[in-house]
Amino acid sequence: MLHHVLMIEDDERLAGMVAAYLVPHGFEVRHAATAQAGLAALQRDGEGVELVLLDLMLPDADGLDVCRQIRALAAPLRSIPVVMLTAKGDPFDRVVGLEIGADDYLPKPFEPRELLARLRAVLRRPPLAVASQEGLLRFGRLEIDLGARLVRLDGSVRPLTAYQFDLLVALAERAGRVLSREQLMDAVKGEACDPFDRSIDVHIGRLRAAIEDDAKQPRRIVTVRGAGYVFAKVQDA
Repeated sequence: MLHHVLMIEDDERLAGMVAAYLVPHGFEVRHAATAQAGLAALQRDGEGVELVLLDLMLPDADGLDVCRQIRALAAPLRSIPVVMLTAKGDPFDRVVGLEIGADDYLPKPFEPRELLARLRAVLRRPPLAVASQEGLLRFGRLEIDLGARLVRLDGSVRPLTAYQFDLLVALAERAGRVLSREQLMDAVKGEACDPFDRSIDVHIGRLRAAIEDDAKQPRRIVTVRGAGYVFAKVQDA
């Protein structure tokens, strides 16, 4: 099966090396050297693109802004997976990139084999749940209003702390994907957690009490033993 990738990268030499490595492994790589050219290509024939490789530092735009613009496009373009590439090692950029909708983040220089493995892993994942133009994430009877920072179940507002709301959004935006405690705390706090810190479990318990029909038998936030938690992608209507 041939996978179609759009690489938005101003380094022509790197783009050529990536394409030369990926093509024999079942990828077709289109290249755009600027943010403007990349977004134009995506809007022109983006429905054939399965993944975007996006450089963080482009000559005409910040890669984070480009990622935001991709997530603001009309469906189905806004759901295309985005893997960010950067020479900067700042964890803040990585966290911000993931929070605004990137699916993965790879610092330069990188091993081609690692890039290939990450691309294949991202393509196997269910897509991110991208908010509608109204800023809502909907899962059956559950509605997450990102702008108002409110959660409603059957139209009734469920009280959550700011941290619990952010934790729910981190799970919901990656519905169908198992997230470890460390990944969740990294996404919400933007910093690594102590491997023995179990505060995340307490917050998950309170989230379940707020949004589950039966917190003792959760169907929205499910525990995967030894791995972490997963937010159910398909929920009861």
